[in-house]
Amino acid sequence: MATSASEKAPNTIVLVHGFWVTPRSWEHWKQHYEAKDFTVLAPAYPGFEVEVEALRADPTPIEQLEVSEIIGAFETLIGNLDRPPIIMGHSAGGAFTQILLDHGFGAAGVAINSAPTEGVKVIPLSQIKSSFPVLKNPANRHRAVGLTPEQWYDIFANTFSEEESLALYERYHIPASGKIFWGSALANIHPGKDDTYVDYHNDARPPLLFISGKNDPLFPPKVGHSNVKHYKSSSAVTEIVEYDGPHFLPAVPEWEAIADFALDWALKHAASR
Repeated sequence: MATSASEKAPNTIVLVHGFWVTPRSWEHWKQHYEAKDFTVLAPAYPGFEVEVEALRADPTPIEQLEVSEIIGAFETLIGNLDRPPIIMGHSAGGAFTQILLDHGFGAAGVAINSAPTEGVKVIPLSQIKSSFPVLKNPANRHRAVGLTPEQWYDIFANTFSEEESLALYERYHIPASGKIFWGSALANIHPGKDDTYVDYHNDARPPLLFISGKNDPLFPPKVGHSNVKHYKSSSAVTEIVEYDGPHFLPAVPEWEAIADFALDWALKHAASR
């Protein structure tokens, strides 16, 4: 008996968090998609399987983190599913989403305010300024580097009020891996198949949507558009849309509209493969 379209359609959504946050950052999106009868997985990076408060108290797992560990854990998780899922990632999670798609995982992917993958060299002044808390000190390559509430506001939540930004900071913020952040920055200066390498010519890659926040100082729209251009030689579907909003786009008041657009796009393009 032939498999019906409904039996092949993605029934699971995998949400990949970025740096300075944990899977808690997806809590509203997870509930939203579950209400639409999807299985929603928001796994933590290896060693991050504790609450935000515990990682703040002991950032050792953050300091020891490796990109290869993250990708390996997600590949194992996705490989054990009964059918390819939709993969959505924010910030560094957007770069990880691109890597997973390139490796043949997923039915479609959405990268929200994505960190650039290797070789995307567009570095706006706002990105340099936003990265300064990590990159200002080479010793941070061996540390877990947190943001102050003021830095969080400037980098993550600049379209919110200061009170709203502080509430988001207290709810979601953890330190980030200086080692990975530094390594990613250097990979785009000295590219050569490092951890963030993707094959931009991969015609078999699942469809990929970039969603870019117009007010994101860390990875502004020009970074997303540059990332998209790297895929121009591939026949795989690659598109980009922009929304008003900061780096922490999944938390904006209009997040439901963004979440619904991302899901509809992914389902449509997964079905057309």
